[in-house]
Amino acid sequence: MLGTETTRGFSARINLRRKRVLIFVVAYNAETTLDKVLSRIPASLHQQGVEVLVIDDSSRDETFLNGLRYQQTHAGLKITVLRTPENQGYGGNQKLGYRYAIDNNFDIVALLHGDGQYAPEKLPALLAPLLAEEADAVFGSRMLHKHAARAGGMPLYKWLGNQVLTRFQNWMLGTTLSEFHSGYRLYSTKALAQIPFEKNTQDFHFDTEIIIQFVLKKLRIAELPIPTYYGDEICHVNGMRYAWDVFKATTKARLCEINLFYDPKFDVQPPELTYDLKLGFPSSHTMAIAAAKPGQRILDAGCGQGYLAMELARKGCLVTGMDRLIPQLPERELPIEFICWDLDREEFPVNVSAFDQIFLLDIIEHLKKPSRFMDELRFAVACKRPEVILTTANIGFVVTRLMLLLGHFNYGKKGILDATHTRLFTFHSLGELLEQSGYKILEVRGIPAPFPKAIGDNFLARFLLKLNSILIHLSRGLFAYQIYVRAQAIPTVNNLLCETISGSALLSTQVLDTVA
Repeated sequence: MLGTETTRGFSARINLRRKRVLIFVVAYNAETTLDKVLSRIPASLHQQGVEVLVIDDSSRDETFLNGLRYQQTHAGLKITVLRTPENQGYGGNQKLGYRYAIDNNFDIVALLHGDGQYAPEKLPALLAPLLAEEADAVFGSRMLHKHAARAGGMPLYKWLGNQVLTRFQNWMLGTTLSEFHSGYRLYSTKALAQIPFEKNTQDFHFDTEIIIQFVLKKLRIAELPIPTYYGDEICHVNGMRYAWDVFKATTKARLCEINLFYDPKFDVQPPELTYDLKLGFPSSHTMAIAAAKPGQRILDAGCGQGYLAMELARKGCLVTGMDRLIPQLPERELPIEFICWDLDREEFPVNVSAFDQIFLLDIIEHLKKPSRFMDELRFAVACKRPEVILTTANIGFVVTRLMLLLGHFNYGKKGILDATHTRLFTFHSLGELLEQSGYKILEVRGIPAPFPKAIGDNFLARFLLKLNSILIHLSRGLFAYQIYVRAQAIPTVNNLLCETISGSALLSTQVLDTVA
C-alpha cells in the first residue's frame, strides 16, 4: 500500500542476520563534508553484513582522495571508494550504486548524500521496515512534520515548491506521499531489479522517476520522518528546471498509464493478455452490439476472450467466434461456437457465405496483409451480401498528431499505437481499402476516446466523452479515437457474372412463358 507509514509496527532493533546492507554515498565536490558523513554512520551498523560504497562523481576537488584517506584510517567498517571516469550526474551516479548493490548480492541499499544534508543517524530506524520485509522502499520524509522542515532551515520558496509539486504528483499518480523530493532513500535490491531504473534520467529528477516506477509496479513504499538540515553546502540544483522536469516526468507517466503516450522506463507491468469490454458509453463494443440483429448468424472474427460473443449471444444472435486461441467462457450454456484459427492464413475454416453479419472489431490493424484478407473474405462470401462491422484505431487522432508534431511516434502496450499493430488507418485510407476490395460502405462513424476506462467512470469522464462527441461532429478525422464502419460485401466479378447469367436465363424463361 502506498502512502505514509510511521515507526509504529516497525521494529527499531537492528538485526542484520542473513541481510546484507550497502550504505551508498553519492558525492560531488564534498571534500569538506564526506568524512563527517561517514563518521556519523551509527556504530550499531559497524558489523558484518554492512558495507559502505562511496562514488565520487568526478569531483573537481579532493573528494576521492579524502574518501581513500578515511578508508585507510577506519578499519572497523568496510568501505569501497570509487571515482567515475567522467561526471555522470546525480541520477547517473545512483544508477552505478544500485547496479553495484544488485551485482554484489546486497539485500538493501541505503542512499546517503556526501554533503551531509541527510542524517546518517536515522539509518537504523529507516532500515527497520526493510529488514522486517514490510516495505520495498523507505523514504525519509521532511514533510511528515511540515513545520519542522521550516525550523530546520528549509527556505520558504523550497518548502512551497516541495508542497505544490508533491500535491500535483499525488493527484496525478493516485498516491498519498508526504514528500516526493527527499533524497534520503532506502531500497530493497530485489525491488530495484524489477524496474528499469537504468533508463531513467541522469539528472536530479531521477528520484521522481524511480518513485513513479515503484508506484506503477505497485511496490510497497513506506515513509518515516527525518530531520531537516540546510547548512552551507553548495546546491547544484536549478529549481525551476527541476520543477519543470518533475512536471514533465509525472505527466508523461500518467499519459503512459492511460495509453496516450509510451515511454519504456514506465513500462513496468507485464502485457495484458485480456481486454475488457467497453460498455456503458459510446465505444466500438457498444456500437457493434447495437448493430447486431437478433436471430442473425454472426461471425466474430478475432473474438479474443469471447466477451463480445457472449453479449451478442445474449441478444439472441447465433455466434461463431474465431481466433488463435479458444476462450474459456464462464457461461457455457450460451449458443456460441468457437474455432481456433489464425486470421493471417489465406483460407477460412468455415463457410463464410452462411453468415448474415461479420464482425471485425479492432482486428484489421493486427493483420499482416489487411487488403488481402478483405479480398479473401469477399471471395469467400460468394454471391451473398453479408454486412461487415469493422472498427479500428484512427491514426489521425488529435493526440497522435500533436505527438508527431513534437517529434514523438512511440508504440506502446495499448491504444492507437499498440505495438502489436501492423497497419495504421485514417478514415480516408480505410475507406479506400474497403472500396478497392469490393465493399459498399453503408455507414461511417467516429468513436470517442474511452475516457471511463482511462480515468474512471466519473463526472469528468462523462464530460470529456460528451465534449469529444461534439468535436467528432466538427471533424471526425481529427477528433475520433476510433473508426466505425458498416459495409456490405459486393460479389466478385466472377460471382456477379455467374449470378447475371443464371438470373438472365431464369428471367428469359419467365418472359418466354408469358409471351407463349
